Amino acid sequence: MTTPRPASPSRRTLLRTLAALPASALVLGELPGMLGTAAAAAPPSGSATRYTIVPFLNSNDGTVNVYQSDDATDFRLVRSSAYTPPSNRIRDAAIFRHTDGYYYITYTTNTWQDTSTTIGFARSSDRVNWTFLYDYPVPIARLSRAWAPEWFVDSDGSVSVIVSCSTTDNEWIFTPYRLRATNSALTAWTSPVPLSGIGANHIDTFIVKIGSTYHAFPKNETTKYIEYATASSLTGPYTIHRTGDWAGWGSYREGPALVQLDNGAWRIFFDGYGDGTYYYSDSYDTFATWTAPRALPGISGTARHFTVIKETVSGGVTLARNVTRSFRSANYNTRYWQQQSALLNLPVVTASSTTAEKRAATFTVVPGLADAGAYSFRDSAGNYLRHYGFRGRFDPNDGTTTFARDATFIARTGTASGSIRFESYNYPGRYLRHYDYQLRLDLPDGTELFRQDSSFVPVTAWA
Repeated sequence: MTTPRPASPSRRTLLRTLAALPASALVLGELPGMLGTAAAAAPPSGSATRYTIVPFLNSNDGTVNVYQSDDATDFRLVRSSAYTPPSNRIRDAAIFRHTDGYYYITYTTNTWQDTSTTIGFARSSDRVNWTFLYDYPVPIARLSRAWAPEWFVDSDGSVSVIVSCSTTDNEWIFTPYRLRATNSALTAWTSPVPLSGIGANHIDTFIVKIGSTYHAFPKNETTKYIEYATASSLTGPYTIHRTGDWAGWGSYREGPALVQLDNGAWRIFFDGYGDGTYYYSDSYDTFATWTAPRALPGISGTARHFTVIKETVSGGVTLARNVTRSFRSANYNTRYWQQQSALLNLPVVTASSTTAEKRAATFTVVPGLADAGAYSFRDSAGNYLRHYGFRGRFDPNDGTTTFARDATFIARTGTASGSIRFESYNYPGRYLRHYDYQLRLDLPDGTELFRQDSSFVPVTAWA
């Protein structure tokens, strides 16, 4: 049974639909048949993008897992219980890679119920095997709690930790402070300096720098909303520009962490502790508007309060261009991509298949129509694989930008050896996957089955 091509929505219908959506949802244009305005950028040839997180667990704040992803959406477990400190707990772990080549995490050392006057440090050469370094007593008079330390590396290379602290005068009123490392070993720190302008009753402050401007995302502990502030100096004074539900993320959100994606967008992750969900949301206009928040697949409900480190690493996918190939399912090894009545399906193809069936399962791999570092696929009639209504189909190239983007895919590493996953260029995060032996463009759900369903092995062409 094939999926019918949806009718094109009228202009009036589209306008009514857009009017009903929150502003934060309009950036990406996630309406069937419409062009997404985002574009996933292909990593340089011979390399891959790798995002790493080291969260503590909803079920256990005494250890952390390590996860990695090549698209900042579908995180795969690298090692469970990768680091357990010799004493106390580990919460709110933040990660970065130092100039000495080591990865470092800093973290909250006690549960929220207990006095917590230290922050912990550990390091690793491979992100997986960690060695405890020390617990650092934060030197603030009458300190009650030092929570959620976050790394910040400035453009001059200086390394700081932004930590939320409260005193015994009121143990639940937090203020963000900056500690700056005074040696390369990260064992000596300046006296804590409060971030002017953000002020008391703010926690989990995460900062990124763009040009000469510092952009801060603190959580307001009174309203339970993540706010937005800027300054021309790391320690302020900051001006808070956005309060309340300004981004459409909702309340009872905490632990914001930002990372810049391959396509230039900024992604924020945050812990929706009020509903037990972990979310992400993207901005394509430097924090003015944001996409509607989505639950992070796979680890939502398991992982708690983390930061993200992005790296470009060697390796990645190798797929020759301007050659013919067939594409075999990674988890159904007798099934192949095949064009059937203009749609891309996954039937069985064997040596005894007809010449026409073999030809329909053979494609020319070419540079991406919208990004030469990505890929497009052409059938024997000269039509290109593109998505329409999130369904894989073949159409003649009409020369439009929309078609070029619909027909361009980013290659990501698949589950099986030699397999590849194909991410949509203009709907980042969506992958070609088979469902009922039809090829669709779907969002990952974090399961191994989805990864297998979206993995394909390029093989010698059938025809």
